Amino acid sequence: KIMNKDQIVNELEKISNFGINLLNSARENSNSVEEKFSDNNQHYFHGFAWYATYFKAIETTYYWIKDLTEKNLLTDYESEIAKVGIGEFCLQIIHGIPMSQSETVRPNEILIDDKLMQEFQKVSKAFISGNLSVSKQKLCELIQKNSNNGISPNFGLDDTYEQIRQEFAKFTNERIIPNAHNWHLNDELIPSNIIDEMSELGVFGLTIPEEYGGLGLSKTAMCIVSEELSRGWIGTGSLGTRSEIAAELILIGGNEEQKKKFLPKIAKGEILPTAVFSEPDIGSDLAHLKTRAKLNENNYEVTGNKTWITHGARANLMTMLVRTKKDIKDHNGLSILLAEKTSGTEDNPFPDQNIKGGEINVIGYRGMKEYDIAFEGYEVPSANLLGQKEGQGFRQLMSTFESARIQTAARSLGVSQNACDLALKYSQERVQFGKELINFSRISEKIAAMFAETMIARQLTLYAARIKDTGQRCDMEAGMSKLLAARTAWTSADSALQVHGGIGFASETPISRILADSRILSIFEGTAEIQAQVIAKRLFESNNR
Repeated sequence: KIMNKDQIVNELEKISNFGINLLNSARENSNSVEEKFSDNNQHYFHGFAWYATYFKAIETTYYWIKDLTEKNLLTDYESEIAKVGIGEFCLQIIHGIPMSQSETVRPNEILIDDKLMQEFQKVSKAFISGNLSVSKQKLCELIQKNSNNGISPNFGLDDTYEQIRQEFAKFTNERIIPNAHNWHLNDELIPSNIIDEMSELGVFGLTIPEEYGGLGLSKTAMCIVSEELSRGWIGTGSLGTRSEIAAELILIGGNEEQKKKFLPKIAKGEILPTAVFSEPDIGSDLAHLKTRAKLNENNYEVTGNKTWITHGARANLMTMLVRTKKDIKDHNGLSILLAEKTSGTEDNPFPDQNIKGGEINVIGYRGMKEYDIAFEGYEVPSANLLGQKEGQGFRQLMSTFESARIQTAARSLGVSQNACDLALKYSQERVQFGKELINFSRISEKIAAMFAETMIARQLTLYAARIKDTGQRCDMEAGMSKLLAARTAWTSADSALQVHGGIGFASETPISRILADSRILSIFEGTAEIQAQVIAKRLFESNNR
C-alpha cells in the first residue's frame, strides 16, 4: 500500500504516541526490578534506554516529516527515507534492538507487556506490513537518481542553516576530501594552512558571543558545521570541537578577566586548546582522578599523569582537571586550570619545563595526535584557576557534557554520511558478474538502510541541539543522540566496507580509514554504556517526581 504525505505524517504520529505509552507502562512495571541501577541490572536499564532512544528518534522523524509536509517541501525522497528507517526501527522494537553487535535487548526483558507489543505491531502496520526489501530498493533508486543530479535530501533546515551547510560542504569537498586519506596514511597533523582557512570561516569562534570576538551562532549551527567537516575527515571536524569545549568551559565558569583574555584568541584560532582530563587509571570515573595541583604563593604546581590528550603537543592552552584539595577525595576536591603552554614541534613536542609527553599510536582519529603527558611541578598562575574558586571543576566540566555529546553525535553523522557516499560511489563503479554492484539487491538494501538510519540519527541530533539552544536541560536527549549516531557511524562504516569487499580492507582505500575512525565514537565523550546509564537515570528520575 502506498501512503500519501498526510498518511505518512498520521501514521508516524500514531507510532510516536503509542511508544510513549508503551514506555510508561513498562516503567510502571519496573517496581519488580530490585536495586535500581546496580551492576546486576544494567541490561534492563540500558535496554530501556535504547528503547526510549528509538522512540525519541521516531518522534523527531515525525517532526521532520510533518514540518516538510506543512511547508509543501516533502518529496518521495524524504518519504522513502522515513518509510525504510521507521519500518526497520519498528521491526527492531518488536523483535529486539541491538545495543552492540553481540548484545540485543528484547521487549520482555524491559518488562513490556506482550499485549501492548501486539498493539504496537498493529499501530506500526503501515510501515512493516509491506515488503521492506522492496522499499529499500526503491529508496536506493531515488538515492542514485538524486545523487547523480547533485540533490541531497531535505534536512529540514531553515535558509540560514542551509546556507551554512552548503558553505562548509563546499569547503569540505574542495579542501578536505581530496587530501584526507593521505594525511591519515602519513599520520600527519592537520596542515596549518587548513587551520588558517577554518579560522577564516569562523569554525573556532562559531558559538562564542560576538562581544568576545566570535560569531555568536547556535549549537544547531555547530552541529551542521561539525557534521560537514567530519564528513571530510573526523580530524578536521574534531579540531573545531576542541575550541568549542574550551570556550564553553570559560563562558560558563570563567570570570570576566578570563573571558576577555582567552575567548577572542580562541575565536581567531590564535589559541588552540586541548582538554586534559583523563588519567591512566581513570576512564569515565573522573571524580576520582589523582593529578594534584598545589598552590605555592601565586602559582599552582601540577604533578601527575594524564592520558588520551588530543592535540596535546601543538595546542597552547590546556583546560586541565586537577585535584586542588588534597584531603577531599571525591569530585568536590577538583578544579579546572587554564594552563598555557608553548606549542610543540615534531622534533620537540613539549618544550616547556616540567612537562613531558609521548605519542599514543592510534588506528584512526588522526590529524591531531594523542598523547600521554606527565607533569612534575608544572606551574600555572593562580589567576588561571577557572572562576577563581577551588572545588568547582567537576561541576564546570559536567556543564559542558551536553554540548560535547551533541558535538560527538554530529561528528558521527559526518563519518556515517561519508561511509554512505563511499559505498554508493563504489557500488556504482564496480562491475561483478556482468553488472554494477548497486544492481544486486543485497547491496542496494544495505545502502538504503545506511542512508535512512543516518537521517534518523541526524534528526535526533538536531532536535537535541535545538533544545540546548533554548537553554533547557538536555542531558538525556544529548545522550540519546550520541548513543544512536555513534552506533550508526560504526554500522555504516562496516556495511560500506562490506560493499567494497576485499579492497576495502586495504589501507590505501578511504573506507578503511572510515572504519577505523568510526570505532572511537562510541567510546569517547562517555562510552555507549555511560550514555545508556545517563538516559535511564533521567527516565526513571522523571517517573519518580
